Order: sequence, then structure tokens, then C-alpha cells
Amino acid sequence: MITFTNLTKSYRSRSDGRRTVIDDVSFSVPAGSVTGFLGPNGAGKSTSMRALLGLTEPDSGTATVGGRPYREWPNPAAVAGSLLDADAFHPGRSGRESLALSCLTLGLPTSRADEALELVSLTKREGRRRVRGYSLGMRQRLGIAQALLAEPPVLVLDEPANGLDPQGQRWLGELLRGWAERGGAVLLSSHQLSEVERLADRLVVIAEGRIVADGTLPALRAEHGDITDFYFAATSGADRAA
Repeated sequence: MITFTNLTKSYRSRSDGRRTVIDDVSFSVPAGSVTGFLGPNGAGKSTSMRALLGLTEPDSGTATVGGRPYREWPNPAAVAGSLLDADAFHPGRSGRESLALSCLTLGLPTSRADEALELVSLTKREGRRRVRGYSLGMRQRLGIAQALLAEPPVLVLDEPANGLDPQGQRWLGELLRGWAERGGAVLLSSHQLSEVERLADRLVVIAEGRIVADGTLPALRAEHGDITDFYFAATSGADRAA
């Protein structure tokens, strides 16, 4: 349902000229899977996801959702829900107000805000609190709630487990696996291998802007042996900003 094809993006820097941050990135996220997008900080994960969601224009290549660029869908949020930044909410609004405003934008009844809060285990009392008083874990849950509002078949989540305690991480895994079991496609990024192994059934590894591994966890173990050793060997020295 998600397809990256030869995606390349570079930026001009005053210090070192033009710098390529994603280089010929190609992989897909099929329906019915939770695909972990794994790499060190600055490897190109966020840039790839922003290009997928139409927030960054690539130099070449394509990134599509359901065979079309995200921005070409009449109601993109009904096709792919996303969480890229847990700090994107207005700090002076309550969690429920934030979701209710998104519902109005998406043409959904505001009652969907209450349903989404319940889905991510934020209580009605917590929903009435202003976002400035939320912990990072609560802001992550609120961001996931917004991604789920229109019940899209595709979820694109950047570091969604940041700030979640072990119980929250278990909840997130159950949520994402349930989404995939119902036919959804989930792309989640992380720089922590243990997190991806716990949450995902497929793995795409990126280092210095290039894909270095792509497959199910059993297939990658069969090909490379210990995933931890392979990951650190493949990503050592991957320190570019992206």
C-alpha cells in the first residue's frame, strides 16, 4: 500500500555544498504488515516519511500511498494517518479540542474525538487537560489518536514509542498488530532495534540515506544471522543529518 521508488533528496549546505540525505530509496509496505523503518538518528527516515506525505519534494523518484501521491487523494487523511511530531499540537488547547478541530477539518463528527481518545487510553479527564500539561507519552498517544481519526488503512508513525513506558509500548504493539491484522499497512520509524523487533514483522534498514536491508524478521535472520550484529555493522558511521 506504500511504495517508495528510487526516491532521492539532497539539500544545499553552506558548509559542504549539496548533501544527499536519501539516495535511491526503494521499498514497499504491504497491506497486513507492520513494517519497521530502522536506522540511526539522521539516517534519512524522517525525510523519507515527509516525502511520502507530501511535506518534502524529492529531487527524483516517487513515494505513493495506494498507487497515488498522498496529496492527490481527495481526502488524504482518510487514506493515511500520520504522526511525525508529538509537539505539533497547540499547547493552550485541550487534547479533546485538538482532536475535535481535526474532526471538523476532516468532515467527521466531533464525537469521533472521544472515540479516538478512548482508543489510545486517554481518559475523559485527560482529554480535558491542556496539552502543555501532557507528558511526552501522553502527547504521543494524542498524536496517534489524531492519526486514527478517519480510520485510514495506512498509518505512518515516526518514533511513536518515544516517551511510552513498558505498559504503553505493549499497548502500542497490540494496537498496531490489530490494525495490520484487519488489513492495514503500518510504517513506523525507530532508531532502536529492540523496539522494532518487538513491534514489527517486517524490517527496512536505512544507513546514510540508502536501504541496506529489507525483509521479514525470519528472512533477515536466515540471511544475516544475529540481527543486532548485522544492524550495528550495517549502520556504523551513519551520522548524517536528515
